[in-house]
Amino acid sequence: MPKITPNLWFDTQGLEAAEFYVSVFPNSKVTAVTYYPEGGRREAGTVLTVEFLLDGQEYIAINGGPEFAFNEAISLGINCADQQEIDYYWEALTADGGSEGPCGWLKDKYGLSWQVYPGGMAEMLSDPERARRVTPVLMAMGKLDVAALQKAADGG
Repeated sequence: MPKITPNLWFDTQGLEAAEFYVSVFPNSKVTAVTYYPEGGRREAGTVLTVEFLLDGQEYIAINGGPEFAFNEAISLGINCADQQEIDYYWEALTADGGSEGPCGWLKDKYGLSWQVYPGGMAEMLSDPERARRVTPVLMAMGKLDVAALQKAADGG
């Protein structure tokens, strides 16, 4: 099976963003940086691409210009072990200009959308009765509260 590598388009902040992301996620690192050559779309020596790993998943950031911006049509999901992990990623990714959204969604300071949710969320929503109880609680939240979601799922 071919390897799939998400490519993230930035105007000029690809290296800055990659360095930020690898500082947030464990087991992560920048693995390669390429630069625009003479005669490229940007000044020679300007960062073109950044290859990086986030906990083993490969990504490429490309400094392609201002033509495209992130929107909610694509997001990266973080399946968290517990409330402590949710709190950590929520705070780290909304810091310095990020923004909170509804239902566990946020945008980081570069405009990339993330979903920060607890493990077991699929189980809470796969049973119709539990989903009926959880959904209104989920829809009223920004950052997810695991205890409140579990209480709703359990009928409490």
